[in-house]
Amino acid sequence: MNTFEEKLRKLEQLTQDIKRSDISLEDALKDFEEGIKLSRGMEAELDKIEGKIQILMNEPVPQAKENSPQLDLFSEPTEVTGTRQ
Repeated sequence: MNTFEEKLRKLEQLTQDIKRSDISLEDALKDFEEGIKLSRGMEAELDKIEGKIQILMNEPVPQAKENSPQLDLFSEPTEVTGTRQ
């Protein structure tokens, strides 16, 4: 299980297995223990991702020509023909 999605599918499968009526107590406990370990690892991954997002959101955006603010957004448009009425 490498991706977060694969881990999530495994966790969902463990949850479904625990809910089965024909599962033994020992097997349910094993699945529960595996699910807890898996969910803690996934929570740590999410915390790491959230930290990266916070860093990216707080980074100042460098002003490049393409990103420069458009100050003339609300100015009156000039006529192409040059004749105004």
